Amino acid sequence: MSQEPGSVTGAPQPVAGKGGRVVPRAPVWHQRLAAWLVSLLLRSLCATLRWHWSERSGGPAWTEQPVIYCIWHNRLATCMKGYRVYRCSGGRRGRFAVMVSASKDGALLTAILERFGVQPARGSSSRRGPQALREMNSWAARGYDLGITPDGPRGPRYVVQDGVIALAQLTGLPIVPFVINLGWKIQLKSWDRFQIPLPFSRCDVIISAPVHVPKEATAEEREQCRLRVQEGMMAPLRD
Repeated sequence: MSQEPGSVTGAPQPVAGKGGRVVPRAPVWHQRLAAWLVSLLLRSLCATLRWHWSERSGGPAWTEQPVIYCIWHNRLATCMKGYRVYRCSGGRRGRFAVMVSASKDGALLTAILERFGVQPARGSSSRRGPQALREMNSWAARGYDLGITPDGPRGPRYVVQDGVIALAQLTGLPIVPFVINLGWKIQLKSWDRFQIPLPFSRCDVIISAPVHVPKEATAEEREQCRLRVQEGMMAPLRD
């Protein structure tokens, strides 16, 4: 968002409707076909991974109440499976909503997420930001966990931006840093060095202590929370 997965530098922008209202691009047929192929590949790859978990929060970060999972943009390939395995281990059926770009690239990611049963909220800090935040707040009210990439969609890589703090302040939900480290992987030459796991790789998932953002937080308190999230996301990171 901008804290949302699914947009890259130079991506085509969403179209504008009447009155300048931004209308998210819907997936077209070839994007849905690509999404089916990508989801099949990801499910097959993730099924071979050797998952290992580490709680740095003093206890499980999952509760009966929803939370905001904070995931680096270049770890998106494994985050859906990682979320399902982690959430279901707590005996709770995982329901997940994430913020996705309103652009053409976001339409493809939307189609992929739908294959995993994930609800998209279309927008970013520059496009449909307020609408997307309201949609995320609505999903949270229905008991969904929320997912956000704090350095997306254009970076800089590994820098937590303000969008996740705004979402936590709006919803009242805690932010849970959710870091995934892959042993064997391919790294693309994209701005985020996107990571694709190789079969049978070790996958370490580290969950850090939740960060709570007061609804009436001042600008200084918001920045302190952002730095705490940054620390929780960087301390266990391994490339």
